[in-house]
Amino acid sequence: MDVNLQSDKAQAFRKMHDRSRILVLPNAWDAASARIIEEAGARAIATSSAGVANALGYADGEALPRAEMIAATTRIARSVGVPVTADIEAAYGRDAKEVAETIKLVIEAGAVGINLQDSSHDRTRPLHDLPIAVDRIRAAREAAASAGVPIVINARTDAFVAGVGAPESRFDEATRRLNSYLDAGADSLFLPGVRDRDAIARAVKALKGPLNILAGPGFPTVSELEQLGVARVSVGGWPSRVAMTITRRIAAELLGAGTYTPIDGLIGHPEMEALISRRPR
Repeated sequence: MDVNLQSDKAQAFRKMHDRSRILVLPNAWDAASARIIEEAGARAIATSSAGVANALGYADGEALPRAEMIAATTRIARSVGVPVTADIEAAYGRDAKEVAETIKLVIEAGAVGINLQDSSHDRTRPLHDLPIAVDRIRAAREAAASAGVPIVINARTDAFVAGVGAPESRFDEATRRLNSYLDAGADSLFLPGVRDRDAIARAVKALKGPLNILAGPGFPTVSELEQLGVARVSVGGWPSRVAMTITRRIAAELLGAGTYTPIDGLIGHPEMEALISRRPR
């Protein structure tokens, strides 16, 4: 790991959150998808925890062993020249010390950013208590500083995803959490579960830092999100599920009718080989 080069990439990635231009992150799940996304013009690559886990035979939610997540991140980071931010979910950590250990490993893998969520993976108490969640953000920031790589921390709250608390108070709880994470050292704030224009505009106004929206079909367009003040948009496991849907259709047709319906825009073998063979810029 070249710490100076990685630090430069982290600083470049941080500048992409200055809200002068929305940062668009189609999420990758392996080296090939990352190369395709980079070739399409992405300024940075974000991994999808669900996409990576599913591709390796696991469900989302840290069922994928940490070592395999790190290995997948390593393969993605070394296959592209642009900054890579890794979705590490809750950092595979029961406490701040374990969070710090995961951050060190992710940096060694070549990532210069992370998603760090406040989910506890405990159905009886879906989110970490706020003081604990804040300590986890601080631990991540301190671990990055110790490693000499100022990673971009995209702090995520699952208040909406997990349906925590009464619906009428959920927004206030979510924004209170995210602003606390910003104060603890986060760089951008991730609020999955809001999807309509009014709610997104309200979140932009309530948050003290750059907002990341998890988008997909049915959401405002990227240009509309930018007009609302959103700094960053990602699409999670949607691209990987689209790829799997096409695979299912091919398998069903092949095993049923025994035919081979052409797919518009199919990447040919020579093109794919050339794409993979090119060294990162």
